Amino acid sequence: MTTSEYLKSSESNNFFLLAGPCVIEGEQMAMDIAGTIAPICKELDIPYVFKGSYRKANRSRLDSFTGIGDIHALEILKKVRETFNIPVVTDIHTPQEANMAAPYVDILQIPAFLCRQTDLLIAAAHTGRFVNIKKGQFLSPESMAFAVQKIRDAGNDQVAVTERGSTFGYQDLIVDYRGIPEMRKFATTILDITHSLQQPNQAAGVTGGRPDLIETIARAGIAVGADGIFIETHPDPSTAKSDGANMLKLDMLSDLLKRLTSLRMAVNSL
Repeated sequence: MTTSEYLKSSESNNFFLLAGPCVIEGEQMAMDIAGTIAPICKELDIPYVFKGSYRKANRSRLDSFTGIGDIHALEILKKVRETFNIPVVTDIHTPQEANMAAPYVDILQIPAFLCRQTDLLIAAAHTGRFVNIKKGQFLSPESMAFAVQKIRDAGNDQVAVTERGSTFGYQDLIVDYRGIPEMRKFATTILDITHSLQQPNQAAGVTGGRPDLIETIARAGIAVGADGIFIETHPDPSTAKSDGANMLKLDMLSDLLKRLTSLRMAVNSL
C-alpha cells in the first residue's frame, strides 16, 4: 500500500491524522507519544502518521533547541515506524537532506517558508516519498498549485498541501477556510490546527499560541472538508523543547479525536 492509499484507507471515510511532537527529544518520549496515539486512531478508524522533526532549522533564537543529532533522531523515527507499523513524517530544509531523511520516513514535509524553493521540492519529489508542502503564510491558496505542479512535473504524484494560516499584520495568523476546498481541487489538503494559532511576540523573541482554540480551528476544518488534520502534541507542553505554547496536551487528544470523528460522520451524511 502506498502512503497515498494509506491516508485514504479509512473504511468510514474519516480524516487522517499527522500528530506528534514538534521535534524528537528522545526515544522514550517518541515511543510513548506514538504508543498513546496509535491505538486511539485504530479504534476510531483514523489513518495515523507519526510526526516528529529530526531537527528544527528555523528557530527564532540562536540558543533555541534544534535537535539531538540528525541520524540519531532519524533512527528513532524509523523505530517508531517499525514498532507501530505506521508511516512517519519529518521536515527537511535543503535538497541534500531529502536523500538523507528519505530512507527513514514515509513523508517528507516542506516547511512553510520554503514552499517555493524549487530545488528543495524537486529533491523531495525525486526520492519517491510522499511530499507534504506547508502553505507559506505569504501565499494565497491558489498559489500552492504551482508548488504541487513542481512535484508532479518531477515525476511524483504523491503530494499534499497543508494550510497553516495566513499573515495579516505582524502578530497573528488567520485561517481562511475558503482555501481548503480551493486547494482540494489540485491536492490532498491538510489543516494544521496548532501552528495556525501561533502568535509571535517579537519583543520577547518567543512564540506564543492559543491551544484553547485548537478544537475550534479543527471543527471548522472538518466542516469544510479537510482531508487530514495536523497537530503537535506532547505529554507536558510546558516542558517541550520546541513550540510548547502551541501544543495540545497529549491526554486531551483522545476526546478531541472522538468529537472530530463524530463531526466528520455528520458531515459525511449530508
